[in-house]
Parts: sequence; structure tokens; C-alpha cells
Amino acid sequence: MTQTSKPNSASLSDFPITQKWPAQHPDRIQLYSLPTPNGVKVSIMLEECGLPYEPHLVDFGSNDQMSPAFLSLNPNNKIPAIIDPNGPGGKPLGLFESGAILIYLAEKTGKFLPADAAARYETIQWLMFQMGGIGPMFGQLGFFHKFAGKEYEDKRPRDRYVAESARLLGVLDQRLKGRSWIMGEDYTIADIATFGWVRNLIGFYDAGALVEIQNFPNVTRVLDTFVARPAVVKGLGIPQRG
Repeated sequence: MTQTSKPNSASLSDFPITQKWPAQHPDRIQLYSLPTPNGVKVSIMLEECGLPYEPHLVDFGSNDQMSPAFLSLNPNNKIPAIIDPNGPGGKPLGLFESGAILIYLAEKTGKFLPADAAARYETIQWLMFQMGGIGPMFGQLGFFHKFAGKEYEDKRPRDRYVAESARLLGVLDQRLKGRSWIMGEDYTIADIATFGWVRNLIGFYDAGALVEIQNFPNVTRVLDTFVARPAVVKGLGIPQRG
């Protein structure tokens, strides 16, 4: 569904976050984010939907995410978060949690979430699979393999997340067998949520060999299709780092 009410740009001033990140285009969706696997879910979705938006970089190096301004929008101090000046009823709406934002944008535009009730809930099911499994497990593997955890002599924590990440890839690979996308022929928010994380696992985290990514040919096949989409190419770099 699309919103037809005229946005009330002055109401953005009701959000304290706009004092730290002033809106140059107050009629557009305001995105507060970083180009991380969670952050790019929303920038890719906005690009795919064609919605006008204004990105703002939340610099973790400067602890922007802990500032009172950011916490006023997301008390959980995580990116991404948005403000839609033309939310339900034409009133501004602030949202955090990437999965919730994807569902909201899909329903706002009528794109990338099936209208059929059964298919809609099945799509949300796979979105939750990413939110509850792929994201947290891949992230822990990244910590123990690439970041501070790599210094631990005991490799059991790392290997625990290697095994669980490989298991999740196996579930995803089986789902994609004979399918173009997670839901079949239709590209959905489940794909947008999932494949940025897969890309990060074998790219930035350099964990492809650890999880034996070659054992999951359907995952890599669909990943290649995903990263070739123009909206994905653009969204992966938004917001631009300083």
C-alpha cells in the first residue's frame, strides 16, 4: 500500500535525533545507519523500492550510537533506524530493528512481500530465520575468526560458531534447491535480509574456507545473482563512510 498524505516536514523537529543529524530533505525518509550487513538491508530495500531517502552515517568510531540523540530513536543503540515523515496516517514514524523496517517498507510500497497471506507469513518466517540465526551466528563467527576473538588460544568458541554457521548454510542451501530465490521466483525481503550476511561471511569475515562454502552451491549461485542487482550494488555502499 502507498501513502498519499502530504508529509508534515515540520514534525521531524519533534525527533531529537534530527538535531545531531539535520535533515536536508525533510520530506524524505531519514536513514541512520552504517554499511554493515544489518545496515545495508535497509539501504538496499530503499533502493529497490525507489523511495526517496536521506542517509546519515552513524559513526561507531565516535560512539555516535551511544549519543543521547541516537538513543532517543533507538534505545538499543544499534543501526539501522529510520524516520518516515509520511508514516501511517501521514504522521511521522520512527522505527528501529532492521527486520521491522523491512516489513514496514514492504507494506508501505506493496513490494517484496507477497500479498497472499500464506506466502506473506512464509516470507516473514524466513526473515526471522535470518534475524534469529544467520545474523547472530555469522556475527559471532566473524568475531572469533577475524576480530579480538582470534587471539584466543582455545578455538572451541570459534569452532562452535563455524559448525552452527555451516548448519544454517545447509538449511538455506536446501531451501534454494530448484528455486531462484528463497520464496521461489519472487525476490523478497527475506533475500534482502539474508544475502548481505552471506556476502559478509565469505568476504569481509574471510570465513568461506572455514564453513566450506563450496558445499553450498545453491547459496553461492543466488548470492551471485543478488550482488549483481543494481539496487544492491548501490545500497551496499550507503551511507558512505567518511
